[in-house]
Amino acid sequence: MLQFEHLYSTLPEPLWVATQATPVAQPELIAFNASLAEALGAKEIPDSATLAQWFSGNQPIPHAKSGALGYAGHQFGNFVPQLGDGRALLLGEVIDQNGVRRDVQLKGSGRTPFSRGGDGRSPLGPVLREYLVSEFMAAMGIPTTRALAAVTSGERVVRQLPEPGAVFTRVASSHIRVGTFQFAAARRDEALLKALADHVIERHYPEAANAEDPYLALLEAVVALQAVLIARWMSIGFIHGVMNTDNCSIAGETIDYGPCAFMEQFDPKKVFSSIDQGKRYAFDNQPAIAQWNLARFAETLLPLMKEEGDALVEQATDAIRHFEPLFSAEQRRLHADKLGLAADSDQAMSLMEALESHMHQGRMDMTATFDALTQYAASPNDESREALLALTTQPNELIAWLDKWQQAQVVSQDDERFTAMRHANPVIIPRNHRVQEVIDAAYEGDFAPFHTLLAVVAKPFDESVEARRLAAPATENEQVLRTFCGT
Repeated sequence: MLQFEHLYSTLPEPLWVATQATPVAQPELIAFNASLAEALGAKEIPDSATLAQWFSGNQPIPHAKSGALGYAGHQFGNFVPQLGDGRALLLGEVIDQNGVRRDVQLKGSGRTPFSRGGDGRSPLGPVLREYLVSEFMAAMGIPTTRALAAVTSGERVVRQLPEPGAVFTRVASSHIRVGTFQFAAARRDEALLKALADHVIERHYPEAANAEDPYLALLEAVVALQAVLIARWMSIGFIHGVMNTDNCSIAGETIDYGPCAFMEQFDPKKVFSSIDQGKRYAFDNQPAIAQWNLARFAETLLPLMKEEGDALVEQATDAIRHFEPLFSAEQRRLHADKLGLAADSDQAMSLMEALESHMHQGRMDMTATFDALTQYAASPNDESREALLALTTQPNELIAWLDKWQQAQVVSQDDERFTAMRHANPVIIPRNHRVQEVIDAAYEGDFAPFHTLLAVVAKPFDESVEARRLAAPATENEQVLRTFCGT
């Protein structure tokens, strides 16, 4: 079905360690992303039973060569020199229809040399969450890993309580992380580090190979992609939950959807992850944490870079400092789109800061607010205005903000700006209570709600009756205040 290649496996151990999946009792296919498979070059797609066997790890996929990846990481600020794929296996790489090399990886496929006493399995809930959220992010145009398949295992996985097990298959530009470089650097093996860096340059940043200092150019390129990525997260209220260096992709994609969630009632200090007791990865901390992670990446590259001494440190520091203007530039662009303003508007930033303050003080739902503002911009009448004002507990303050916002509008607002506004403001997000409803139903054997929600969040700008129903904010009784990792 897929034409696998194995470039990463040519790197020295322990960056890649050959490992086989552990078979499961009774695999059954939950979902298979046929359109993604076709984009990856699949010519024929077998029946569901075969897909379940392949994507559970029970039967090897033709030409796959599975292995676990080694990496280290700062976990909540504490460095662990060896983590690695404790429950995941890289099956190989495929060249997609655009000529881009993509990884295909099983997750929840059993123990590996990096399991550190874990069972190597995944509960069903985190598999469904990652499938839904990654496909929503892709539909929003936010760089992300993708969901290819989900399979139930027919086994129980014990976390706090026994839960149904599942195996997830995801696709990424690669699974190389800041932690991968930390893993090589911690071994003080410069040849291993150079082999990894050269592989990344060849695979992701070939233009860096021609730079005066290829490894400085690599650092600058990764900083640029991460700055854009985090700005896009912030624009839709996404909270990753575990921004450890081992969850920071060198390819600039969102990776490892564990206890992730989306902001509902706006609060810049919001945390959902049950394990983030110190609020290290709160919503408004994400840009600074990304920059901190990139500084750790820079540290690993210092032995490879051309400069020496203080000049070397200053050069790397300058590259990291460049995160802030890059992030701010992307954020300004997104603010203008979300507010329906001209791309070069000098008022977008101040208006957005004021609106965020109103959302916080007025207990406004972030997604519903921008959706209602988009509808009001398209049809500025009493009905759409009242719908917007109904979202806040402080309508007078919002009325004053609306007056300033309307003054900033271009008199002859063109269709292009309205289109940009709608595509910056989704009708629907995978709301936490909706995801939990799907998981609860699946634990009872009913996957219909999962497929319904998936179909809707994969078209986040659709204004159908079903989309509007599932887009409704949680009631007080429906709110999900904590999310949990699947490990």
